[in-house]
Amino acid sequence: MEDLGEIVGEFLMESHENLDQIDRDLVSLEQEPGSRDLISRIFRAIHTIKGTSGFLAFSRLEKLAHAGESLLSRLRDGVQPVTPETITVLLVCIDGVRSILASIEENGSEAEVDIESMIVRIKAQMDVPADASAAAPAADAPAAPAAESEAPVSVEQEAEAARPAPEPVADQRQPLGQMLVDAGAAQPSDVASALQQQIEGDERKLGTILLDEGKTQPAAVNEALQSQAPKRSIADSAIRVDVDLLDTLMNMVGELVLARNQLVRGVMEIGDTTLVRSAQRLGMITSELQEGIMKTRMQPIEHIWSKLPRVVRDLSNSLGKQVALVMEGKETELDRSLLEAVKDPLTHLVRNAVDHGIEEPDRRIASGKEPEGTLTLRAYHEGGHVAVEVADNGAGLNVERIAQKAVENGLLRPEQIPNMDKRDIMAMVFQPGFSTAAKVTNVSGRGVGMDVVKTNIENIGGAVSVDSTPGEGTVWRLTIPLTLAIIQALTVDCADQRYVVPQVAVLELVFIDGNTTKVEYASGAPVYRLRGKLLPLVRLDRALGLEVGGDQGVYIMVLQADGRRFGLVVDRVLNTEEVVVKALNTRFKDIGLYAGATILGDGKVGLILDVSSLARRSHLAVDSERETVADKRGQQGGGTERLLVTAVGERRVAIPLDTVTRLEEFPRDRIEHAGSREVVQYRGQILPLVRLSHLLGAYGEESEGDTVSVVVYSEGGKSVALVVDRIVDIAENSTTARRDAEEDGLVGTAVIQQRVTELLDVRRAILAADPNFYSDSMDDMLVEA
Repeated sequence: MEDLGEIVGEFLMESHENLDQIDRDLVSLEQEPGSRDLISRIFRAIHTIKGTSGFLAFSRLEKLAHAGESLLSRLRDGVQPVTPETITVLLVCIDGVRSILASIEENGSEAEVDIESMIVRIKAQMDVPADASAAAPAADAPAAPAAESEAPVSVEQEAEAARPAPEPVADQRQPLGQMLVDAGAAQPSDVASALQQQIEGDERKLGTILLDEGKTQPAAVNEALQSQAPKRSIADSAIRVDVDLLDTLMNMVGELVLARNQLVRGVMEIGDTTLVRSAQRLGMITSELQEGIMKTRMQPIEHIWSKLPRVVRDLSNSLGKQVALVMEGKETELDRSLLEAVKDPLTHLVRNAVDHGIEEPDRRIASGKEPEGTLTLRAYHEGGHVAVEVADNGAGLNVERIAQKAVENGLLRPEQIPNMDKRDIMAMVFQPGFSTAAKVTNVSGRGVGMDVVKTNIENIGGAVSVDSTPGEGTVWRLTIPLTLAIIQALTVDCADQRYVVPQVAVLELVFIDGNTTKVEYASGAPVYRLRGKLLPLVRLDRALGLEVGGDQGVYIMVLQADGRRFGLVVDRVLNTEEVVVKALNTRFKDIGLYAGATILGDGKVGLILDVSSLARRSHLAVDSERETVADKRGQQGGGTERLLVTAVGERRVAIPLDTVTRLEEFPRDRIEHAGSREVVQYRGQILPLVRLSHLLGAYGEESEGDTVSVVVYSEGGKSVALVVDRIVDIAENSTTARRDAEEDGLVGTAVIQQRVTELLDVRRAILAADPNFYSDSMDDMLVEA
């Protein structure tokens, strides 16, 4: 069975089922010769076997099935009546088919099953005159001797003779001694001597006698014993189970998991050793049962990919494009219910890639590409999820066009575009009614589809994202949970409320004690310094509109969502447990912060947080909070100011934090030159760079590494980048505790964190990068890419 292909194995299983049904129907047909339904059902079954065997190149099986089908066709059309002789011949045919199937299962080929004699008998039955066939059953018993020479009787007798010998039953095994002799592992005389000893009263097994006397080897005896074990046929290796029954079993396992959690919690509180051991054993068995039930629902993603080659072929031909489809990871398995939910979104992404992504052959040739585009479907496991990618090597997304369309549709304001990340702009394509197509076709252009893709994927707890490089192609990425039923999760406490966070989204946990670890603020937004990098934080209590707590004695859950990493601040992390996901009603879904609900071990209901929604909402909250803080500072005027401390050579240079729009790292190979100035392509713009080491004369050894750290400042749709060696810290400094500096490019010096730090003249640095930055007229220095 292992050597057979999956298609052949399924064919054998289905054929055995069909043959069993044909056997029953033929016996019933003999009792009801006039039943048209029985004849039609037998005909369809044998026709299915014939068609599939022809497809799989089993010519002998196809030939025999075709002969039986021809006889059944005469019965169905009423050309020939149903008689006992006809039923007998059809049973001979079915037995022959079964013998060929057994040979295929055993040897992988049709072997030498004699089908010619069976076909001759079938044709002979077809040639029997209709009146003779009808008269034969009515013949009386005394006339039997005279009728023995007639055709129908001879057909039956000869058919019986041609019927293949019955296969040995499962318990009928070949003797061990004969197997050893056939394999050359023992001599016949030695086996005969051992048998004689058994006859004389020796109670030892035959193999033991031979081994004790040194007449054979242990390996040979073991191999013979394994060969004696009855081999289960394909027909007995699987059964068909109703999907509703599997769903019911899955629901019952979910309830069992909930009961297990409650029992374990209660036993832990009691502390009885015996009960704890029993509860642990119950937990292990429950987990194994859950895993077994889950496997019955898992199916390879190939089931929904199998129709996509036809979609790509037809669509590419209608659009005059050349597209090659590549599939990677088609054996990746998903829950059956998730496969159904993913089918339509995946089909739409494929159609969209062929229509919008891959160019026409002449445009590809003009761009230096091969005329044939490549569309790649890729599926793989990643952190408890299944990632499905639809990638093309086409023209890529036009970010400028998307931004322009978003402004036209009122989704964005023009002043928002320069400060937006490229991915955020590309995500606009998931908005309802959004389309950049120049014209409406029968494939696309109406703005219906991408929003449905996003909605359907998010409804099953997944996420969809897009990344594109102009001129190189686009990658659409679906992140799908393995199952909807049971997940590993962390239970957290926030403002005396219990919440559940899916464990697959959690990267690590950090405890904030206020001394060695602490929460900092950048422009009013909470951040945490994680291994030298600033991690944006989201306070769960503030996001949910609860009473906001302090920054000490709390936990930071480092989460990953939509390709971004952020920290979620909670009061306590309680424990890890398997939870059963229950669907939410419409009112909770509209809130957009919850992915589902579950019943915790103490019997209380816990809401499952939607990490992706928290990530998206956090950026809006941070932006609004920054504006509020900036307004307050403008009203207060004076006092202290927050500074971004950087390292430039061996000098420490501080930049006012309210002039920092974003911190970035650019690969060195992305830095280009425009005249005498360094520039880099950034969010659809050409971003001028100024190295503070050159501006301040702090020359030294250039820092190693593949990236450079920059501080981006944006205003009025323009941006410049200040290149530093590294980001050191964020600190506060009194505006009065400073000393003026006479050096060009600095406004003074101050002692910050017990180190003398120079305060950068930001305006001077910006003008060094772009002399016309503050002018009202737009020059050609910053042009759209």
